Amino acid sequence: MSPTILITILLALSTLGYYIGRRRALVVGHDSAGNNNLHSRPIYYGSLTALWCGIPALLLFGFWLVFESTFITHLVVSDLPEAMQKLPTAELNLLVNKIKNLVDGNIVAGAVEAEIQAAADQYRNLQATSHAALVVAAISVAILGLVVVRAKITPLLRARNRVEQIIQYMLIGCSTIAIFTTIGIVLSVLFESIRFFNAVPISEFLFGLEWSPQMAIREDQVGSSGAFGAIPVFIGTLLISAIAMCVAVPTGLMSAIYLSEYANKTFRAVAKPLIEILAGIPTVVYGFFAALTVAPFIRDTGDLLGLGVSSESALAAGAVMGIMIIPFVSSLSDDFINAVPQALRDGAYSLGATKSETIKKIILPAALPGIVGGVLLAVSRAIGETMIVVMAAGLAANLTLNPLEAVTTVTVQIVTLLVGDQEFDSPKTLAAFALGLLLFVVTLLLNIIALKVVRKYREQYE
Repeated sequence: MSPTILITILLALSTLGYYIGRRRALVVGHDSAGNNNLHSRPIYYGSLTALWCGIPALLLFGFWLVFESTFITHLVVSDLPEAMQKLPTAELNLLVNKIKNLVDGNIVAGAVEAEIQAAADQYRNLQATSHAALVVAAISVAILGLVVVRAKITPLLRARNRVEQIIQYMLIGCSTIAIFTTIGIVLSVLFESIRFFNAVPISEFLFGLEWSPQMAIREDQVGSSGAFGAIPVFIGTLLISAIAMCVAVPTGLMSAIYLSEYANKTFRAVAKPLIEILAGIPTVVYGFFAALTVAPFIRDTGDLLGLGVSSESALAAGAVMGIMIIPFVSSLSDDFINAVPQALRDGAYSLGATKSETIKKIILPAALPGIVGGVLLAVSRAIGETMIVVMAAGLAANLTLNPLEAVTTVTVQIVTLLVGDQEFDSPKTLAAFALGLLLFVVTLLLNIIALKVVRKYREQYE
């Protein structure tokens, strides 16, 4: 039985448990005089029965699948000939992968020995047995939970309290999973970065002024210096992000102020969705627009003014990226400006303040946390954007602050380093993780600074 069918059966049992628990509560909750003596509403008894029917079985299902492969592999390896069991770890892992490929029906390289084929057959049999046992165990646990909870349903059972307690535990569990997932991602990047710093000094990476991660395959190869100075890449990232924010923040904030404070309802109902359409356009379309329209326009304008403009420039990529980010700033700022209580506006007007003074002195300080949150989201989007940069700014890691020259960004370099077949023991490939770690640290510092700014300038009126 496939996992999907088993999950469907468990959900069906939980639904059945809900109706059985609710029905049981209605039966036991009414006395002979017809009075309702239940502590909670009947839906809570049904929900409690459904939760105890579904959650333990799904937890068993999850743990079983997590440890099934490891347990079966251990059994199969322990039955291999002794000579195979004593192979080095790397060769033994290759042997296990070959057995799993045979089990999955994939094509394996070379001839298949009789011992390997026997191990694959044993693995397949153990897997079938495990799946059958999982089905029996999960359904048994679900039915057992249903029967036990139904038997405990009495008028005095605090079903609502127990349901709320279970949901609280579920929320804590989801939060814990999110936290540990974040920690796992950071640690995985950190460990690979440490491997990179074992090959390349961290001082060279942080303070180097040249980025050329191509490693020489032979000694006389030209243009393969293997320079890993990250400063040009980060300067390019900050330059394009700054240009994008210069376009997005004023435009987005002003449009939000106009839509929320000056525009009538009819115009707002039409204009706001039109602005938000910009967020739904694929980034590759923005890339085409930047490469085929904006970049040539900037180059031709620069030629008319006597300026040397590269065919791919940071200005073209940053300007188009800023247009793409406008909805993030505008929509979020508009929501938070509208969330400011009307009583604050009325109070300001009653004291003789003009609309402009009310916006500058009352509304914007009150909505500052939301506005800063929208700007931070826009900054994160600008730093992480790749497609527009590839198509409009180029791949050259130039150390320059001139927006008319070609630059590159961290995310573009990470993509470039990890495209195709790569060896994950090469400094060239591991450099992508070091760039990712440094980008994570820089983004974290920006968020901390933004929170400090919000706490300092935020106005709390209630």
